[in-house]
Amino acid sequence: MASRKALIVGSSIAGLSTAFWLLRIGYSVTVVELVSKLRLGGNGVDVREQAVAVAERMGLIKRIRATATDMVGMRFVDENDQEKARIDMLALQKKSGAQDVEISRGKLVDILHEAIRDDVRFFFGDTIVAIAQDPSGVDVTFVRNLPERFDVVIGADGLHSLVRRLVFGPDSNFVHFKHHYFAVTSVDSEGGASRWVSSYNAPGKGVAIYRPGNESAKAFFSFYREQPLDCGHHDIERQQAIVKATFAGMGWYVPELLADLEATSDFYFDALCQVKMPSWHDGRVVLVGDAAYSASPASGAGAMLAMVGAYQLAGELKNVLAHPHVAFARYQSAFRDTVSRKQANLFTGLVVPRTRFGIWGRNLLIRSGITNLLYGLESRVIGQLPDYFPTVAP
Repeated sequence: MASRKALIVGSSIAGLSTAFWLLRIGYSVTVVELVSKLRLGGNGVDVREQAVAVAERMGLIKRIRATATDMVGMRFVDENDQEKARIDMLALQKKSGAQDVEISRGKLVDILHEAIRDDVRFFFGDTIVAIAQDPSGVDVTFVRNLPERFDVVIGADGLHSLVRRLVFGPDSNFVHFKHHYFAVTSVDSEGGASRWVSSYNAPGKGVAIYRPGNESAKAFFSFYREQPLDCGHHDIERQQAIVKATFAGMGWYVPELLADLEATSDFYFDALCQVKMPSWHDGRVVLVGDAAYSASPASGAGAMLAMVGAYQLAGELKNVLAHPHVAFARYQSAFRDTVSRKQANLFTGLVVPRTRFGIWGRNLLIRSGITNLLYGLESRVIGQLPDYFPTVAP
């Protein structure tokens, strides 16, 4: 019998993680990615809670820990760089017993890709234009490659998912604006303390310098906005102009960060949004990661949801290989509560207080130790990872 064929759209954490597990259950896997090579940029991401157990079962946790950032935590400063409050994440992890790992997004993507690259067919620099399914398969039309039929199609193509639009409907039905925008870019600035995220606020605005001791620094810009901006997703020139206009006049290291903005090659800008859908699947097509249930970068849960969601999806498919629609429904049922919990945890009030009183109150609460209590409570709400697969030898 010929191998079952899966198409995964998207080569980020969710897509590569899904490919890893589908290989384990005997699928022939193709990954199609719009850009010409892996996207290895981005900020630090957390492999946390159940994602640690998933990485252990993948046989990758040692590599992830070996390439982790050496960040200590987050400090909040005034315009003179005087520290007003701090959250020592390493200390909190030790106290709670959490095994979380922070790693740069690009390094995690590279580790996942290396684990599967010899067994997966990649279509880089291509995308899909049509999906037509019937009870026995899915016909997919590509821009560059020849049309092909697959047993299942997995949309792992992020917040702006093309699979979601083609199969489930327009973004406006599912993507919910959370009144903030953010930008991230590499920087040459010497500002900020080594191994800390140093964050400076004005009302409704936040600028942070993320400075690991073992890799390059990045700057984060975030700001509150009541209504969405009229700005194309790929219009980088306009996006940079918005950031410059929004943060003009702020002190601290902000002027030099803005002056260097156009010189960077990895600038990224987007609205802070969540994806909420009544169903993540339709017949033989299913979504995983941000495409189905983005919790937004403000949740800190994107990598965790991507890795655990991929594991749950493949595990349920393993149990009913001949009936993908049944497996997809079980995956959604098993994972929905975790997604809802993470989508409820937005930390915009911590990162972007909207008033000067809010900034003062945020700092006071952190100094009081309440964030320590909240972290301890969150780290205990993990749950048992279903035992779909044995651990892979590293």
